[in-house]
Amino acid sequence: MDLEGSVAIVTGGAMGIGFAACEALAAQGAAILVADRANAAAAAETLRSRGYRAAHADTDVASEADTAAMAEAALRAFGRIDILLNNAAIYSTLTSKPFEQLTVAEWRTILDVNVIGQFLCCKAVVPHFKARQSGRIINISSGVAFKGNPGMLHYVATKGAIVSMTRTLATELGDHGVTVNSVAPGFTLSDGVHRNPELAGAVAAFSVRNRALKRDMLPTDLGGAICFFAGPHAAFITGQTLVVDGGAYYH
Repeated sequence: MDLEGSVAIVTGGAMGIGFAACEALAAQGAAILVADRANAAAAAETLRSRGYRAAHADTDVASEADTAAMAEAALRAFGRIDILLNNAAIYSTLTSKPFEQLTVAEWRTILDVNVIGQFLCCKAVVPHFKARQSGRIINISSGVAFKGNPGMLHYVATKGAIVSMTRTLATELGDHGVTVNSVAPGFTLSDGVHRNPELAGAVAAFSVRNRALKRDMLPTDLGGAICFFAGPHAAFITGQTLVVDGGAYYH
């Protein structure tokens, strides 16, 4: 198993893409620290019941204190940190609307979680990576960053910011043996999406029609890309964004 003996922090790991990533990384041998605002303990217990090593941290990624505590929880549980998967984000609860109807409060809320949250998680773990002169950061962006989907300007802008942050962090951290890459999913039928009729209906159908591979995208479809960037075969790859969307956008 490529990740045997490594430790991964997965933010937003209690459900959807995050939990699927936890399972994929654990299946490759990694110990998992599930970080989430809700249900992190239950998700970790589910992983343990399947024979994996797992712990949890109740984490609001928009809180600097919480992200620092998240890193410390991983160190207490497993003694090291090798991988950070920045997955936590606001998306499935959003409603499409023209940009001029967005409020400053809506912008600040999504920026705090989707962008500043990833910054704070990196800030919390990078000192440990620098001390060991190794580490992997994998940021979850989105294909919308390249397509400019209408109706969710604030969300699309945050995902574009993640692509730029990935490139800059890769440059800054290269001298410390840390790689930083991004995975950009297409529209994914996650747990949260299923609870939003607008997304699970027309958006899902439109997405399937516009893919080369004409089926729904599931959270498990991202496991391969995430494990690749976390594993030894990506040791000389950094600053890159891999779009995983069944051929809706060629990047």
